[in-house]
Amino acid sequence: MIIIGADYHPGFQQIAYVDTETGELQERRLGHREEAEKFYRELAAQPMKVRVGMEASGHARWFERLLSELQFELWIGDAAEIRTKRVRKQKTDRQDAQLILKLMLEDRFPQIWVPSWANRDLRQLLWHRHRMVQARTRIMNQLQAVALNEGLRCKKRLWREAGREQLAAIRLAPWATRRRQDLLELLDRLNPTIGELTKAVEEEAEKCPEAQRLMTHPGVGPLTALAFVLVIGTTGRFGCGKQIASYLGLVPSEDSSGERRRLGHISKQGNSLLRFLLVEAAQVTVRSNQEWRSKFFHLAMRRGRKIAKVAMARRLAIRLYWMWRKRWNYEQLTKFGSHAGQPGNPHGVQ
Repeated sequence: MIIIGADYHPGFQQIAYVDTETGELQERRLGHREEAEKFYRELAAQPMKVRVGMEASGHARWFERLLSELQFELWIGDAAEIRTKRVRKQKTDRQDAQLILKLMLEDRFPQIWVPSWANRDLRQLLWHRHRMVQARTRIMNQLQAVALNEGLRCKKRLWREAGREQLAAIRLAPWATRRRQDLLELLDRLNPTIGELTKAVEEEAEKCPEAQRLMTHPGVGPLTALAFVLVIGTTGRFGCGKQIASYLGLVPSEDSSGERRRLGHISKQGNSLLRFLLVEAAQVTVRSNQEWRSKFFHLAMRRGRKIAKVAMARRLAIRLYWMWRKRWNYEQLTKFGSHAGQPGNPHGVQ
């Protein structure tokens, strides 16, 4: 068996590999993509099993597809945890590759969960729609600024037929007129595209039983439910709701020592799109649910509205986790609670 530790970079990769039968250790620097692809294809021609380890990194989709095509075993590790296992203060590409190889040989490699290709492709749908909505929002804000500068204050009415006619009728300088025309044309092209993507998200959510179950919660639509299922992947990865909140970056960063405890802003680790959607969905839940509304205003008076929004998003994420884990809809969750069926003292009688 050949075990390879790869320090991956966008333009090249430094590898250290060993043949477990002979014990021979070799090192190479492979340029992307031609040199690296040639090396791995030549390796595949040999009748030996190959295992490749690398840190979690972006810009490596082609490399993962190549290894999958060649039927190589790929281990992807937690980059932060691998960094903690480095002993020397010197850091080079050769030492990084050697460290990854050493961790794999000693069975200490911090392997992480990797989503399937179908999961990744659906994530691209969500990200593409999100970016298109952001682009539309920027265009609408620019048009609102044009209208306000000319004394036209319509707010949301600006996007109705009468508001568009008023905006188009404003007399502007030549280049300002050109800017208004181009922005309106871009807006008209984006709206059908976003509509198609939204319909595609709804269709994918209908095919997913887990997303359908999460959508029974007030404020949670197809977009939030599908994103939650895709990002979390499987409930078996987490033992409790606190781990979900930490994974999504909805818990405060902490720098404590001894008797001193210092909490900062939320860590913002994990998927930023899902975190954004949870905050938006939590605000809808607050408006539609009296219990959540009371909790929100209580927190807002104590800590401020921004912190209260994040706190409600964290609560929503934990609720969705328990609904998915226990296979309950919203009515069952409110009836039994998230800890129904669990012993009051998990450690037995003290």
